[in-house]
Amino acid sequence: MIGVLAPVAALGSGLLGGVYLAFSVAVLPALRRRPPDEATATMREGNRAILNPVFGLLFGGTALACLALLVAAVLAGDPLRLAGALAGLAGFVVTFVVNIPLNTALERGGDWGPLAPRWTVANHGRAMTSVLTVVLLSL
Repeated sequence: MIGVLAPVAALGSGLLGGVYLAFSVAVLPALRRRPPDEATATMREGNRAILNPVFGLLFGGTALACLALLVAAVLAGDPLRLAGALAGLAGFVVTFVVNIPLNTALERGGDWGPLAPRWTVANHGRAMTSVLTVVLLSL
């Protein structure tokens, strides 16, 4: 089971990490260069656009793979895969604790400017946990 789950979780985490990295190195700097009302409108549209079946499958499927890997690693006594699964799940926790509530606040009429610093730090964290997951599950 670990032999199937670890590569699936690593692949999903790598793809998610690419999405987070693209946001960190391209989208977020571009938003900083736009007038506040344009940045807010653009981020709202981006949040709506990412809610699609392809991203949903990638996001949800990777979370499930990491969760199943966590259980399998505990049962097998595999500390490396356990650490990889935990790193992978950490990115999802950040998403649900920080990014989604900020996205909701933005959608309810908030301005991007005051939300951007916290959202950006959390996004960098998600990118780093994704990389860590790939590394740990590739060893």
